[in-house]
Amino acid sequence: MVVEARQELGDTDAGPQATPHVGVERTCAVTRQTRHPDELIRFVLGPENAVVPDLKRKLPGRGVWVGLSKSLVAQAVKKQVFARALKERVVASADLPDLVERLMRRDALQALSMANKVGLVTTGFAKVEAAINSGAVCALIHAEDGAADGKRKLGQVLRRKFGEESRPEIGAFTVDELDAALGRGNVVHAALAPGSAAKVFLASSRRFAVYRGDEEAGAPSRGADLTKSLTTNMALEQDFNADGTNGQGPGTHERYE
Repeated sequence: MVVEARQELGDTDAGPQATPHVGVERTCAVTRQTRHPDELIRFVLGPENAVVPDLKRKLPGRGVWVGLSKSLVAQAVKKQVFARALKERVVASADLPDLVERLMRRDALQALSMANKVGLVTTGFAKVEAAINSGAVCALIHAEDGAADGKRKLGQVLRRKFGEESRPEIGAFTVDELDAALGRGNVVHAALAPGSAAKVFLASSRRFAVYRGDEEAGAPSRGADLTKSLTTNMALEQDFNADGTNGQGPGTHERYE
């Protein structure tokens, strides 16, 4: 009986305490492909049997996993995947894909705000350029609605300093969003210094960019390259010392989920 129940609920997990965060793959309920949890989104039932996203993988209840893609979440809603996986009637709103996107955007901006609070964010064209030339930069942030010329110039400075592999350039957030996250006015360009809080922001930004897809990743000058770099843990979780030695010292190599 226990084995049969587990087979029937193969699309689900038994709750966050029964779901290890490292080394355990899950199956996308839409594509049936097995992926690392970082490449999936967990959903659970909330009040009145409404399907809600569990981005932190901590909400109680049986979870359903869907690939990290807005289109896959839309398919899950349209094809009633959640009801089939959970074996009961559920309410999966048509705006669930947009809700996930809003929550991911919020999480990334909150992570950026935290990085700013610990002193890892530099703003202003001249200061950002100086930060790049100092070498203590793990990513550039450009306002989505900022001028293309400034993004291009700073991108060139970045590649001259670090080579073609360079550092991620993130352009998915507007001036108003950056202003609110950083508590400053008219933020168009920002440099992110190495540190634990920076890794959290980069991981959140990676998931957000992958979820939205290549076309909406918000890359200022290298759309495909940005998405590729953001989907590679090596690019996001480089070993950095607090002084930005890029792994030449003891460094750290932590994973943030």
